[in-house]
Order: sequence, then structure tokens, then C-alpha cells
Amino acid sequence: MTEPTTFLTDLSARQLLDGYARDDFTPVDAVRAALDRIEAVEPLVNAFVRVDAEEALAAAAASALRWRRGEPVGRLDGVPVTVKDVLLQAGGPTLRGSRTVPARGRWDEDAPPVARMRAEGAVFLGKTTTPEFGWKGVTDSPLSGVTRNPHDPSRTAGGSSGGSAAAVALGVGALSLGTDGGGSIRIPASFCGVFGLKPTYGRVPVHPASPFGTLSHTGPMARDAADAALLLDVISGEDWRDWSHLGPARPVGTALREGVKGLRVAYSASFGGQVAVRPGVAALVRAAVERLAGLGAYVEEADPDVADPVDAFHTLWFSGAARLVQRLGRERRELLDPGLREVAERGARYSALEYLAAVDVRTSLGHRMGRFHSSYDVLVTPTLPLTAFDAGVEAPEGARRWTAWTPFTYPFNLTQQPAASVPVGVDDEGMPVGLQLVAARHRDDLVLRAAHALYECGAAGAPQP
Repeated sequence: MTEPTTFLTDLSARQLLDGYARDDFTPVDAVRAALDRIEAVEPLVNAFVRVDAEEALAAAAASALRWRRGEPVGRLDGVPVTVKDVLLQAGGPTLRGSRTVPARGRWDEDAPPVARMRAEGAVFLGKTTTPEFGWKGVTDSPLSGVTRNPHDPSRTAGGSSGGSAAAVALGVGALSLGTDGGGSIRIPASFCGVFGLKPTYGRVPVHPASPFGTLSHTGPMARDAADAALLLDVISGEDWRDWSHLGPARPVGTALREGVKGLRVAYSASFGGQVAVRPGVAALVRAAVERLAGLGAYVEEADPDVADPVDAFHTLWFSGAARLVQRLGRERRELLDPGLREVAERGARYSALEYLAAVDVRTSLGHRMGRFHSSYDVLVTPTLPLTAFDAGVEAPEGARRWTAWTPFTYPFNLTQQPAASVPVGVDDEGMPVGLQLVAARHRDDLVLRAAHALYECGAAGAPQP
């Protein structure tokens, strides 16, 4: 048999599970391969804040014994996974990229989706990097430094789930949990060439609640849509700790086989000319849209009425940042990322009436998108108008805040719709390009069907870094 480290890190979660069932290899082989990969690549990309090697190997050994007995405990038994370090994971601190969070404490609770993965037999490799409290669209923090792009370490991995995206791209765990408050799953998925899904808000329960409120979603990051569907079915559902959860969820894994024939697809290349998209990005997205048409989808160029809601988004996002740091004294605030401190100070100046006016904008946008989806099942846009730029800065030259270069992502956090980024190739510099799929609230199945169809026909996927 081929040495495990030469191929196991290239396999999807489903392929690993099939291999365990056939006794081609064991969870111990897969976890050792992942740990070897971490040792090799972590100095280059800085995707982890903590690696739990001993615990992972012990869990893998227990999983291997279950598979040997023909008694796997769940749908992820033995699959190596990672978790963004804003989500609680029992056994170690969740520092959220901040020097203001004390590491001491019991740390004995799992966040709801982490608990679901643990119950289904997942093997946790460690916690992945995040900007401080997940506040921006790139991944660097005063605590853990800069996370770099696996395809070019001089460039950013994106954020705020940048560590998770880099880990998946490098084969360090087939699955990862990320969070998305304005694009934080989709941005790094696009930059790193992996699949990332922001589910309908409330489908995946959370605890504790995000400081950014109902803008923030938790969802899967994976090699492809089928793996993401597997993980979404595991982490969806009820949890009493989240008062806003949606309750029992219809499984999405079985919907993938339905394809896209007959789906009504709206293609918006630039939100009606509002967004300047790089030609290389635009060409790859258009080519993928044409593949959807070739698969039987009814494709029409149509622009949703988004009327750029950035001011409203800033009011809500910066207010969340202000609330987040409100408890910190002056000395501890000096430990914060200067950008976070700046937006928090701005957020503290908003009045209640300004906040409620932003809620009105959000409500109106949600209404308009609801009307849009009465005519179209799926909206397709570029995930981002550009590919990854220099690591260590919040925005490329000519922009200041991260929202200036993410115009396709944050509107759909305001509306709480499911949205995914699908890799559709690389530009002339070899950097991944993402296509975004958006559906009406509660129609995560449509997003995953369209994404899976792109993978099945070969239009989706990026070369391994």
C-alpha cells in the first residue's frame, strides 16, 4: 500500500469513510498523515493556534477499533477536522485571536456544532486562526500573527475563517467549521480555492451568541459541496442554548442528486455595474455559469436590487464591535488590533435611532431579495471581484476597510440567506477564483445542488497548492 502521507491528505471526508469501511487504511493513518502535513506546512501558512496531536491520535485509535468491529459511532467517525478558534471546543481555551481573552479557566463546553461533530465521531486536530473576534475579512491578529495563502504565502488567505480555509486547502483535515458575519466563510474559501457555505441563519445553532448578532452564521468548509452537505446535516438542528435556532432541518445530502435541470438561475456579473470585477475573475465565473446552462438550468442575466447597503452594515457591525470591547478597560483596549479598536470607537458613537434605521435598511433588502427569489431559484455572482492580495493588510491598495472589496458577500448576511463560494479555476497568476451561489432563506438545498452540479461536471475545483 502507498505510504499514507502521500495520498490521505488529498482525500475527501467521504473517501476517507469509504476507505475505513473497506479497511484500505485506518483513522490512525489519516490523522498521522494530517499531523505530518501540519508539521510541514504550518511554518509557511500559520493556520493553527493550537494543534492537539496526542488527543487526535488517541481519538483516531478509538475510532479505528470501532471500524474494526464494524461499529462506527456516527457519520464522521475517524474523519480529521478543524475548528475556527471563535467556537468553543472542550479541552482547551478559545482565545478568539485576542490577547484580551484569558487562557485560564475550565474550558469544558463544546459549541453546539462542535458537540454534534464530536458525537458523530469526528477527530479534532486543533483550532484554526482568526482575526481578533473575527472582525475583518483577512486573518491576522495581535495574538497569532498573519495567516498566509497556501497558493502563494506572500498573499492573504482571506478571513475571518482564513485558518480553516488554508487547512482544508492543504489537506489538513477534510472538514472545518467556520463562521461568516459578512463573508468570513466565503471570502477565504474564494481566496484559497475551497468550498464554503454560509447556511440560512439559525439552521446551525450557536452558543455563545456572536457579538455581531444575527449577522453571523456558522457553517462548513470542505473540499467540495458533497462533503459540506455531509457536515451541514450533522451540525443542523435544535439546541436549547440558541433561542434563535430554526428547529429540525430537512437533510440536504440527498438533494444533491437532483441536479440543476429546470432551475431558474439569475446571473449578476457586477450587480448592475455597481462593482468593478477583474477580467480574469469575470471570465471564469461566466464560463461556470455557461456550464450550468449546459446542464439544463434556465440562466438569465438579472441583477438583484441590492442598492449597496454598506452604511447599514457598518452601523450594525461596528455597533457589535463596540459592545464587544465595552467590558475592557483602557489598558486592555490597548492590546486590541488597532483596526478593531477604531471601528469599535466608531460604533460606540451610533445612536439607537441610527441602529434602528440600519435595521430598516436590512428589512427592506430582505423584502427585495424575497421578491427576487420568487422569480429565480438561485443567484450567481462572483464571490469577490478580485483574487488574494498581499498578506498582513486589511485591504488592497486604494481601499481602507474590508467591506470595500467584499461587495458581493455582506449583503446576504443582512438578509440571512444561504450563500456559498465555489472554486471555479485560477487566474493568470495561479490564484483561485470563487463563484457565489445564493438562494432564498431555508433553501440551502438549492445552493448545494447547484454547487454539486458544478463539481460533477468539472467546472468547480482549484489545483492543490
